[in-house]
Amino acid sequence: MNVRKLTLPLGVVVLSVLAGCNAQNAKPNDPAYAPVTSQEMNPPRENNGSIYQPGYEMALYGDRRAHRVGDIIVINLEETTQSSKSTSSTESKASSETISNPTILGHAFGVGGLNLQTGLSSSGSFSGSGDASQQNNLAGTIAVTVSEVMPNGVMRIRGEKWLTLTEGDEYIRITGLIRPEDVSPNNDISSTKIADARIGYSGNGQVQNASIMGWLSKFFMSALWPL
Repeated sequence: MNVRKLTLPLGVVVLSVLAGCNAQNAKPNDPAYAPVTSQEMNPPRENNGSIYQPGYEMALYGDRRAHRVGDIIVINLEETTQSSKSTSSTESKASSETISNPTILGHAFGVGGLNLQTGLSSSGSFSGSGDASQQNNLAGTIAVTVSEVMPNGVMRIRGEKWLTLTEGDEYIRITGLIRPEDVSPNNDISSTKIADARIGYSGNGQVQNASIMGWLSKFFMSALWPL
């Protein structure tokens, strides 16, 4: 087998895999965060001979809080997280053994003027420590739409906001579940009251790419590198 011929394709495959590990830039109009279509907002009309049709009623004296598919809700982003962890460990071990020189009839036994007394000793120690801390803060607002109303009244929401800047784009994406009673009279809700929340804040462009480690640096910092 020609090793040289095998090395080149193998290297290409490794470089391709490492390059594919880089995160792909997000794009707007993702269906997972898109608002519902007009066809999904109202159920199909039923020709039952009645003037009243479920799903088409209008509240003349009620508030305007979102409660139907397609309604808009303002999310107040109030996310603050902080975590810290510290570990330390110490181990030590020491041992000592001595073999005395044997005696015969009261006389020390030896060979060539040397006795047979032997001593063994060993010691070892280990000490390690680690510290980790992380703190995040996200504040702002984003308007989302109701994509589904469950039988128990819980509403599924989704939406995204894109900002086009000089050196790229920034976006906020959010999905989750909310209770109608948590929506304020101003038709907004805190992000801390969203169940199963998925909140993403990132961007595309030169500034964002400059803060991302390259694939070659990732390789040398990964567990694949032996040092």
